[in-house]
Amino acid sequence: MRWWAVAAVMTLLVAGGCSSEPAAGPGDPVAPTPPAGAEAPVDVTTPEPTEAPPPPPAVTRDPLADLVEGIEVDDEPVLGSDISWPQCPPGMGIPEKRSHGGPGPVPEARYVVVGLTNGPGFHPNPCLQSQVDDTRRAGRMIAAYAVASYPEPRFLDEHGQDGPYDGATPLGALANTGYQQALFNVDSMEAAGLLTPIIWIDVEPVPDFAWSGDLQANAAVVAGIARGYQDAGYRIGVYSTPALWAGVVGDLELGVPEWRAAGQTSSAEALSRCGDDWVIQGGEAVLGQWVEADRDMNLTCPGISLDLAAWFHQY
Repeated sequence: MRWWAVAAVMTLLVAGGCSSEPAAGPGDPVAPTPPAGAEAPVDVTTPEPTEAPPPPPAVTRDPLADLVEGIEVDDEPVLGSDISWPQCPPGMGIPEKRSHGGPGPVPEARYVVVGLTNGPGFHPNPCLQSQVDDTRRAGRMIAAYAVASYPEPRFLDEHGQDGPYDGATPLGALANTGYQQALFNVDSMEAAGLLTPIIWIDVEPVPDFAWSGDLQANAAVVAGIARGYQDAGYRIGVYSTPALWAGVVGDLELGVPEWRAAGQTSSAEALSRCGDDWVIQGGEAVLGQWVEADRDMNLTCPGISLDLAAWFHQY
């Protein structure tokens, strides 16, 4: 879940009015041109669902559990990692996203956020089960994330009428397909025994599976994805940067927690992303991420370490 590989492309766009913040998935050497209109975020109206959402679910673990078990709790940043298909044994996955056996979490990592997709939606992480098992054996806490993507035509045809939105409209069909994208990921997660109080929605350019040039259409997909996870009983958050989010979905505001990327920088820079200057879509900062030695590293933002059970599951 990286964004550094498209630095050159996004930097060239600065002169034209677009942000220089880049993004790409792990191991993706080439990035697509950002969607048309990214240089001027617009107000986005997403389709209204035809059913009311369920009440927010409870967390999967008692917030006092760490204290009961004698684990010292303070407000210092807590180190963790995120992994996905690039860390699978080499050669696994779809042709566009073959795994390469990337390094796993550092030994000091207390939690791991595991990716559910093999790049775009409707393509599962090919070694999700083993990554969940490894995290569990190591005694680390766990959470989940999934890349959001614009649906391929075959998936739009299959799922456009299946969901809580009016599939007779173009935006409703896109939102329904996003909704089913989320439920597909939930099925993958539950089959692997991955328990989590939250699912992070990764919104950024997806090499080889580009978003459309219509920010409103992209926003409908993301809104459907968000609703799908919530209807399945999960809290949601978003992973991105302000520029990448605006470049994909314009001014869409979900107001949910945020996991903020800093690229190949440092732990200090990752922590700085917890500040108000890096708000993505109106939510609280939970994690800051940076890349070091080919690993995605993460630190909790201020206040988060006092209640890790609200964000991660401990088996």
